Amino acid sequence: MAINAPTARPMNAQFSSGPCAKNPTFTLDKLADAPLGRSHRAAVGKAKLKAAIDGTRDILGIPADYRIGIVPASDTGAIEMAMWSLLGQRKATMVAWESFGSGWVTDVVKQLKIETDVKTADYGDIVDMSTIDYDTDVVFTWNGTTSGVRMSTGDVIPADRDGLTICDATSAAFAMDLPWDKFDVTTFSWQKVLGGEGAHGILVLSPRAVERLETYTPSWPLPKIFRMTKGGKLIEGIFVGETINTPSMLAVEDYLVALDWARSIGGLQGLIDRANANAEAVWDFCDARDWIDNLATDADTRSNTSVCLKFTDARIKDGAAFAKAVAKRLDTENVAYDIGAYRDAPAGLRIWCGGTVETADIQAMLPWLEWAFETEIEAQA
Repeated sequence: MAINAPTARPMNAQFSSGPCAKNPTFTLDKLADAPLGRSHRAAVGKAKLKAAIDGTRDILGIPADYRIGIVPASDTGAIEMAMWSLLGQRKATMVAWESFGSGWVTDVVKQLKIETDVKTADYGDIVDMSTIDYDTDVVFTWNGTTSGVRMSTGDVIPADRDGLTICDATSAAFAMDLPWDKFDVTTFSWQKVLGGEGAHGILVLSPRAVERLETYTPSWPLPKIFRMTKGGKLIEGIFVGETINTPSMLAVEDYLVALDWARSIGGLQGLIDRANANAEAVWDFCDARDWIDNLATDADTRSNTSVCLKFTDARIKDGAAFAKAVAKRLDTENVAYDIGAYRDAPAGLRIWCGGTVETADIQAMLPWLEWAFETEIEAQA
């Protein structure tokens, strides 16, 4: 029996979890002020990079004594830079509940080979952070981009910890109110919540992290793009816009445009409110149906950006094939692009709900998701 498709369509079908949708006011002509063909070390280039750093601090509320740097290779480059430069002075605790966190575990255990405790949780669950020894250096993600599970609070992280906390916050920054006093190192990329272009990361260092850099030298060699000190002192230029390698000034301009848009909607709180509204639309949809559910097992830890879903209908014969078929059908209909679950995650869907997505587009897409589900159930009958 043919199932009628919905008539209304999203204005923007981009629900990818990275690179994410551009802000809804974006047009290419807004990048016209990019200093293309100029050196990033010229006054105009340095000014643009410093504006990006200052805007990041302003909107996110990062403390004045924390350093902020623009670094190569997106969030991956930033977190690797931090781990290779800072870890090894003491025992480390690696915490993972999704694929990217698991990747950081692999790097520390198999590449750096330092003394390490590893704490993991299955997709949909989260490690009990109150069980962590914070006198070790602790590496963790705030929001599991591939599991849709986030930390709900940083209250369990003690102020008088002896170790450093290294937080991968790439799908949390600009969508969640992060407790900066609980972080010694924070990393993210602007290609996530603000919908910026790829290849650039942000590295945020607390005074305690700077002290570690200036008093500890790892036993392993560091590539040039990881080096943040010279002669035992922090290279301050990195944190005022003098980047380690050549950045894309077009991507920097795009980030500045995104920061301006964020200010126009009320800054961080406006971004959080938009992400919450988007995620709640998906959660409400799932709550009203018995064939789909949030992958996160605890409502308090559900992500408001990378919302991961699982199909629960007993009629589904092959979960992975079914989820791929639904995602492909939505893509073919041009109503939802790139919403299949991450390759290492359980079969299902992943819908990006960060602030650059319009709630009206989420609401227009969800009836198509129900149509695609019913159509695939009918097809396999």
